[in-house]
Amino acid sequence: MNNPELQRAWQIIENTGTHLFLTGKAGTGKTTFLRNLKKESPKRTVIVAPTGIAAINAGGVTIHSFFQLPFAPFIPDTTFNTEQKHFRFSKEKINIIRSMDLLIIDEISMVRADLLDAIDSVLRRYRDRYKPFGGVQLLMIGDLQQLAPVVKETEWNMLNHYYDTSYFFGSLALKKTTYATIELKQVYRQNDPYFLSLLNKVRENKADEQTLAELNQRYIPNFHPAKEKGYIQLTTHNYQAQQINDHELSLIKEPVFSYKAEVTGIFPEYSYPTDETLMLKKGAQIMFVKNDPSPEKRYYNGMIGEITSIDEDGFTVHTKEKNEKIIVQPEEWTNSKYVLNEETKEITEEQEGVFKQYPVKLAWGITIHKSQGLTFEHAIIDARSAFAHGQAYVALSRCKTLEGVLSSPLSVNAIISDTIIDDYNQYIETHTPNEELLCAMQQTYFLNLVSELFDFSPIARSFNEQARLIDEHFYKLFPQLLAEYKKQIQIFTTEIVDVSYRFHKQYERLVTQSTDYNTNNNLQIRIIKGAAYFEQKLRPFHKLAEATNLPTDNKELRKKTNNTLEEFLNTLTQKLSLLQYVEDNGFHASDYLRKKAYILLSGTDNENSSGTTAHDRKERTPRERASRERKRIEVPNDILHPELYRKITEWRGTKAKETGMPTYVIIQQKALLGMVNLLPNDAESLEAVPYFGHKGVENYGLELLEIIRNYMKEQNLQRPEIRTVFVPRENKKNKEDTKKVSFRLFKEGMKVKEIAEFRELTTGTISNHLLHYVQTGDIKLQELVDQEKINYITAHLQKLPSLPQGVKEIKEKLGEYASYDEIRFVFEVYKKHIPT
Repeated sequence: MNNPELQRAWQIIENTGTHLFLTGKAGTGKTTFLRNLKKESPKRTVIVAPTGIAAINAGGVTIHSFFQLPFAPFIPDTTFNTEQKHFRFSKEKINIIRSMDLLIIDEISMVRADLLDAIDSVLRRYRDRYKPFGGVQLLMIGDLQQLAPVVKETEWNMLNHYYDTSYFFGSLALKKTTYATIELKQVYRQNDPYFLSLLNKVRENKADEQTLAELNQRYIPNFHPAKEKGYIQLTTHNYQAQQINDHELSLIKEPVFSYKAEVTGIFPEYSYPTDETLMLKKGAQIMFVKNDPSPEKRYYNGMIGEITSIDEDGFTVHTKEKNEKIIVQPEEWTNSKYVLNEETKEITEEQEGVFKQYPVKLAWGITIHKSQGLTFEHAIIDARSAFAHGQAYVALSRCKTLEGVLSSPLSVNAIISDTIIDDYNQYIETHTPNEELLCAMQQTYFLNLVSELFDFSPIARSFNEQARLIDEHFYKLFPQLLAEYKKQIQIFTTEIVDVSYRFHKQYERLVTQSTDYNTNNNLQIRIIKGAAYFEQKLRPFHKLAEATNLPTDNKELRKKTNNTLEEFLNTLTQKLSLLQYVEDNGFHASDYLRKKAYILLSGTDNENSSGTTAHDRKERTPRERASRERKRIEVPNDILHPELYRKITEWRGTKAKETGMPTYVIIQQKALLGMVNLLPNDAESLEAVPYFGHKGVENYGLELLEIIRNYMKEQNLQRPEIRTVFVPRENKKNKEDTKKVSFRLFKEGMKVKEIAEFRELTTGTISNHLLHYVQTGDIKLQELVDQEKINYITAHLQKLPSLPQGVKEIKEKLGEYASYDEIRFVFEVYKKHIPT
């Protein structure tokens, strides 16, 4: 890495906890830096971006999906009154948030200030509520000279009472931090110095008549992209892209089919996500404009495909990326408005209208906004109608050279710059760290990590909460236990909290007075001795927590008691594990971070924990435990390696076509997730992946291991530590009929997939159970399959000259429109009611 700015950025991220805004012209290596960081950094990293396409390019997920945020303005010190599903975080998601060290936000120029504050709110909720962004380090990547955040006038009328600008640097949480900025200077995308100089003048709003004259030499009247290969046209407005697409469609000599949208209520035309009347043909190139809401996630917003078959009832799209054929169904969008209640300070969402249409649009032309982050060898640029900051620059900078074509001359009016950005650029220049400041930041980071190790305030808060609960609800039943807690609180204060304050002064002096604090022997000795002292002092409190048992018939109180006690015990256990690790190994920042993340995700350290929980106080021998429990590998729900996920998914699709079997028969989705997250690199570890097993290894082991090993080699990855959990075995003597168990769970409101996950069975098995009750009339068919699909499948069956032999034959005709289980439910009911 010969780039001094990139080197400094790397040092800030790797060796400090300081937030960083990494900026630079288009093509200066921001994306490459992100990918290298993701591959090589020891920090636990999450990558997010404001749009779906930006997230895909960055190898991450969207901000709204990861943080489960509604698409409403975030007003500081208010709550958002909407469906609670936005705020229900899974245990895996909470663990990821609590254990991550670094949050990378790509394309930060499009992130609004209130959205950054919404992220701050979520991170504080699940991490440290007293620190901005919960104590997570931020890496914000983007170019403010490119596309600006989108904010409607009605939304800004609410936000401008709190924010002086909608740009990310207006965030109230960010203003409470000290963050560094680095601007990358060296351009890699454009090798042509002359073209680069022209781009810089456009970027910096310094384009004069001579600059425009040079660029306009690439204006070629009557240029026909259809006659050339590899050209894509970039426009400023959607209607311009639509004209291009309509023209290309007219060149296809196939019948045209039209599909009219259903619009109800108030839904302004300018907000339509696609055409009100879609005009499509076989052979047309389309782009999906919505993520697939089904569990299969067959397509995403921005995916390109080609229509391979079409009639008045619908059409099928072939996607190059996944090499799949998709029967496209209409989807719904809602138009809502956000209202701020001045009394309650709540934002409520009111639905005003619904737009229902096929989620696609023609894709020979694309708007500049959707092209951000992409690079084209040859592009046709139409920026004469630029209306927003940075649009003209984004369009021009998508090209590597001046080989791009202008469809119309570029005027000075098309180059728009925001004065707020010009002012902020002065801030960037004054907050670029020099070598001295970088050393100070590294020292502060090391000191903060040591201070975190010897910070016992979270335990003190949890301890006090546990004592308060006993004092409030159990003082009559357990007076001696209450007296013991109060006594131990005093001991905790004098022997742990007070001592930790005095100890802080010792190691702070050793760190600040040493230039080699990473290898300072005296400092290491003091830290190791401190870890040993506090580890010994905490043990009695751990025993007290384990011995605490507070039975009650009050359901709500029992839940609160169990949660409080479990939090107290977990906080203690995690701290004890970290202290013992440092006592045995010394304190080294990167190793400490890895160990902390492992302990947080495990809930305990396998080597150091006592093996008990707040609900299970008695020690068991391995033989006793094995007789009552079975071991299961725990797999995170989030996709930790998206590129590997894509490769195995593609392999599975190819294998399914070769064998004629459904993809889930080749590998179940849960098994695929296990491979991606656990990285099994030998037959034994592959066989241990849940829902795969010995037979899967026999059939596909060699091919899958080759894919996984190659990926691990390319990314320089090691197999992660595997966590196993023990699940109680069912008592076979009194075991409830397995079909009845599934039926009971279904009647309690669980879906087929949820029941399968809960019982660790396949969805096919659960469907068999429920089919029995469909045939007995205890479950209505409409409870399992949408009425629209029932009608469609039944209509297809009625058209057939004879009854099919099985579901596979029907599935081949219907494609992705319905699942095997849905078809089977309808088929079995249909057979039962047809005349014989």
